[in-house]
Amino acid sequence: MAVQVGDSIPEVSLKVLGEQGPADISTSEIFSGKKVVLFAVPGAFTPTCSAAHLPGFVASADKIKAKGVDAIVCVSVNDPFVMKAWGDAQNAEEIMMVADPAGDLATAMGAEMDGTAFGLGKRSARYSLIAEDGKVTALNMEQGGAFEVSSAEGILEAL
Repeated sequence: MAVQVGDSIPEVSLKVLGEQGPADISTSEIFSGKKVVLFAVPGAFTPTCSAAHLPGFVASADKIKAKGVDAIVCVSVNDPFVMKAWGDAQNAEEIMMVADPAGDLATAMGAEMDGTAFGLGKRSARYSLIAEDGKVTALNMEQGGAFEVSSAEGILEAL
C-alpha cells in the first residue's frame, strides 16, 4: 500500500555523490527536523523528466524555498553518478539529487512501477510530496505515467 498523507517517510538508505564519491544518506538525515519537498521521477535524462519535471523545480526553487522549505530533493532509481550528471546538465544547484539505486524508497513508498516495456526495469512512479519532520503533509501521486499533479506548480499551490 502506498504511503498516505499523515504517514512517516520510510527509513531507507539512499545515495548521493559527494566529493569523496558515492555516500550513503538516510531518509531520516534528509527529513528529520526539516520541511522538505521531494519529487520522484522514473528516470534521469528521460523525456518528461528532463523536459518538464526537473526543470519546473529548478525554475521554482526560490519560490518554493521562500515558503519555508528547507530542502528540495529529486529522487530516482538511478545511480548517484547519473543523478549528479543529470543535475549538472539541468543546472539544478538548488536541488538535492538523490539516487535510489535498488529502488528501496520506491518500494517502501508503495510507488514502484515496472518500466521493463520501456527498457527501464523496476523504477519509481512519478510523484511529489511535502514532508514536515518526516511526516507526509501533502502527496501528489501520478497515475499511469502521467505528469499532471506532481509538478513544481502543484507543490507551490500545496504550500
